[in-house]
Amino acid sequence: MLLVANAAYQPSDYLPILIQFGLAIAFVAFAMIVSHLVGPRRKSRVKDEAFECGIESVGNARTPISVKYFLTAILFVLFDVEVIFMYPWAVNFRQLGLAGIVEMFIFMGLLLAGFGYVIKKGILRWNEAPSAQTFAAPAALQKQPVETAQAA
Repeated sequence: MLLVANAAYQPSDYLPILIQFGLAIAFVAFAMIVSHLVGPRRKSRVKDEAFECGIESVGNARTPISVKYFLTAILFVLFDVEVIFMYPWAVNFRQLGLAGIVEMFIFMGLLLAGFGYVIKKGILRWNEAPSAQTFAAPAALQKQPVETAQAA
């Protein structure tokens, strides 16, 4: 069994780690420079074209994407990070006692309240048309044909 009691590390003790890190960076830089200098330089219309997993590019890349995609992605990250907070709690479950259980119930309640709010707002519904109330233009702003008065 290896016991280190009150070991005072000197900066020179970290020298092997710094050397290995420097050699790794030097190797990457060397490989990139040599491949650029030695590698072939073939340019063509096909070679310069954007390539995405064998699927041919069609249309404009600036087409609008539904905001629901971004909301779903943000919500996934948000709920995923909240779940990560449960791991330290699970590891220290016995040491936290009743106070830890109460705190976790409060945390889970807030998490479920947020999830309920997301479901109520309809953020996770993809196949439904938006409600008429949200996106309908007021009647005063809609273009309507102007009625012309008949001359008497």
